[in-house]
Amino acid sequence: MTLQQEIVGNAMQMAVVNLHPGQTVYCEAGKFLFKTTNVTMETRLSGPNGGGQSQGGGGGMGGMGGMLRQAMGTAMQAGQRMLAGESLAFQYFSAQGGEGTVGFAGVLPGEMRALELNGTRAWFAEKDAFVAAESTVEFGIAFQGGRTGMSGGEGFILEKFTGHGTVIIAGAGNFIDLNPADFGGRIEVDTGCVVAFEEGIQYGVQRVGGLNRQGLMNAVFGGEGLSLATLEGNGRVILQSLTIESLANALKKAQGGDKQGPTGGLFSTHAG
Repeated sequence: MTLQQEIVGNAMQMAVVNLHPGQTVYCEAGKFLFKTTNVTMETRLSGPNGGGQSQGGGGGMGGMGGMLRQAMGTAMQAGQRMLAGESLAFQYFSAQGGEGTVGFAGVLPGEMRALELNGTRAWFAEKDAFVAAESTVEFGIAFQGGRTGMSGGEGFILEKFTGHGTVIIAGAGNFIDLNPADFGGRIEVDTGCVVAFEEGIQYGVQRVGGLNRQGLMNAVFGGEGLSLATLEGNGRVILQSLTIESLANALKKAQGGDKQGPTGGLFSTHAG
């Protein structure tokens, strides 16, 4: 059953979801806004693929073993999310006795997008992009390989969505949809601009210029630091117009605490 949802608003959008009886949607803790009274809310540590009853077993040792495996699976899921800096818990919403409504939003001024998964391609998203999804969509963490991830900052840990159904993501500023295949097969972007991309897109990080005068000028004064994200292949890519770092620096500057001065990327001061 397709999730009935509508994304409303402009500068700070929200997703209003209409649930059929028995239909369940889950969100990351902190993304819930409102619900009707016939929608139940339950907080769990496990994702949708790890919160059900153990298979095959009533009581006895088999049942105990199933409960232990389920507990271990839940602990591993929660530990992985904690390592990735994600919320430990999910909130689940189900309509009882009729249709119900529940609202969700991201945490930054910007757009939201509903992605439809058909089981053939996974989607990857930046940390904190996830807002809500049907219970038929599985949420996971994808760790980029050491060199690529450590160079890219934001790209080291990604959210991964598989299965069938609707997943709702959010980002900062405005979105633009691109396909690298329309631009010679490869695009280069600020590492903080990547919101999400389809499976099949190759994500990497490259140094901005060489270790020469122009390369150092790009790094110190260009505002991009030492690295750019690269996206290659044929598939959908969603970018955002506002990065968290630029927003933090703008707020800090408005408060009179900007230490960035004329030098942009390499010596920029991060808020916090």
